[in-house]
Amino acid sequence: MSRLLILGGTGFIGRNLVKYLVDNNCCSKIKVIDKQFPAIAYFSEEITKAFENEIVEFKQGNLNSPTSIEKCYEDPDGGWDCVINLAGETKYGQTAEVYQEKTLDVSIKCAKEAVKRKVPKYIEFSTAQIYKANKKISNEEGDLKPWTKLATSKLECEEKLKELGLQNLIIVRPACVYGPGDIFGISPRIITAAVYSKLEEKMKFLWNGDLRLNTVHVFDVCAAVWLLVQKGENGKIYNLCDKNDTTQSKINTLLEEIFGIKTGFIGKIVSNLAKVNMKSVTEDVNEKHLEPWASLCKEYGILSTPLTPYLDQELLYNNPLYIDGSKIESDLGFEYKHPKMTKELLEEQINYFTKLELFPNLWK
Repeated sequence: MSRLLILGGTGFIGRNLVKYLVDNNCCSKIKVIDKQFPAIAYFSEEITKAFENEIVEFKQGNLNSPTSIEKCYEDPDGGWDCVINLAGETKYGQTAEVYQEKTLDVSIKCAKEAVKRKVPKYIEFSTAQIYKANKKISNEEGDLKPWTKLATSKLECEEKLKELGLQNLIIVRPACVYGPGDIFGISPRIITAAVYSKLEEKMKFLWNGDLRLNTVHVFDVCAAVWLLVQKGENGKIYNLCDKNDTTQSKINTLLEEIFGIKTGFIGKIVSNLAKVNMKSVTEDVNEKHLEPWASLCKEYGILSTPLTPYLDQELLYNNPLYIDGSKIESDLGFEYKHPKMTKELLEEQINYFTKLELFPNLWK
């Protein structure tokens, strides 16, 4: 059975991956490294139970320190069959220096330790936002032109890691990942919808409904990673994207059903005018949403939550995320078990947080 080292393992994807591996009896040992302790990571009861399994070991580690990284890789029972790197800054709109320190430097240092220890396989998580934003679907050979600072740092990580001589490097480029525990993917739109249910106003987004925001469910991401641990080959790159061809309109339709609100779009003409002064527009939009969200949380007795309707300026431009995730199917026989975004899947995501009293239970 496999022995896995997961870097950045208490984050959104990491926690779900650990649960998947435990539930499916995939491994004899899982070592999870993160700066954030599980006790303060907003774990569900099910995630907590997975982390308490006897095959799982958590170690707090500073993945920017070579000395700390060396200790993180150590294990008295032998080496690792695969290292999965999920570590790095996941917030949008940070400075280039932050991404340099928390994403690029971390990835390089962790990969160098893997080279030193001759780890047989190394899976690096990137993002599909590195592809040029256009109306043409992007497969793994698509034009590269990152449209967020986070994606710019991820592309640089990819390039640097290819130069290090890792024995078996596999790169994963997911579309917008959603599901239980998601904070920065679809969640800001869900939270904004909750705000508009309180305001009793029509929720309108920039641009048109056909703006693509392709998605992949976190459970499918976890299943794909496990398949890559078993069958992934050196130098391969795989996109992960469901069959939903998710657009702003498709997301809004589901939010209308869940929250009983009306939604719409400002359209390209007005949006292009707003683009001239997008910084001011972003500030106005967030100001409109943040106070009602705080008020709604207070009304439901929520004193602190990691959830926010805040949308970074980078994400408000007319940049379609249009991704072909079929290569992993044709190459390795992968099957997306959650090919369509549904009302039930979004409700499951919301329920993850309502159970933890981090999202107002509007349906009591």
